[in-house]
Amino acid sequence: MADRGTPAEEIDTSRAHPARMYDYFLGGKDNYEVDRIAAHRVMETAPEVLVSVRENRAFMQRAVRFLVDNGIRQILDIGTGLPTSPNVHEVAHGIAPDVRVAYVDNDPIVNVHANALMAGRGVGNTSIVMADLHDPQAIIDHPDVRRVIDFDRPVGLSLVAITHFIADAQDPWGIVATLRDALPAGSYLMLSHTANDIYRDRTDAEAVYNSSTAALKLRSHAEILRFFDGFDLVEPGLVQVPFWRPDGPLPDDARGVGYYGGVGRL
Repeated sequence: MADRGTPAEEIDTSRAHPARMYDYFLGGKDNYEVDRIAAHRVMETAPEVLVSVRENRAFMQRAVRFLVDNGIRQILDIGTGLPTSPNVHEVAHGIAPDVRVAYVDNDPIVNVHANALMAGRGVGNTSIVMADLHDPQAIIDHPDVRRVIDFDRPVGLSLVAITHFIADAQDPWGIVATLRDALPAGSYLMLSHTANDIYRDRTDAEAVYNSSTAALKLRSHAEILRFFDGFDLVEPGLVQVPFWRPDGPLPDDARGVGYYGGVGRL
């Protein structure tokens, strides 16, 4: 199931786009020169960005495996970004093919690429929905979300590298609380977020994003921890993403990775 979305010719490619920049950092091909120029500007002022985004991606995969290993059979992934493989449904289905996944993003670029990826693949238990995290109730009530996600059964809520695109004035903590309150006991939240207390002088990197199609708001460990209000953090808590249940050797520069991540249980 997928929304028709926005025709590719209507997508603005005149400004850098965070999803395409992220794709470039991960070594993907779904990006334009404007995105590569902006990405290199970020790399000049924040050279840790490459290892950070790659370790964040690895965190997502480990967290999905953790959820599925702990009985979660439906995942609501909000702010999915470009469908760089392996994505949530691929990781989950590698363990349990019956896991249902609803992808949600408000971005027409993501929608076009996701539709192309899913077309003809017969992934009947996966949905792609155009909706906006700024309106969490609309996500909860969306019929295509409801076709995949049963809110009477435990849900894995994925908010990986998305809440840092919501300004303080838009109350990101209240948004997450609205989503939390729709989940039954036994649900999980997996969340990661860029940090401002690992490398403190990253204003130039933020400025690059602020001139793109989505501004970036770095936050402290204490601010990010607030997203888990009402959840019980599983070990090892909210940590830099390479240190969240690593399943292999840590990168040499793991201490410099600029993302915190964690998983909490209701």
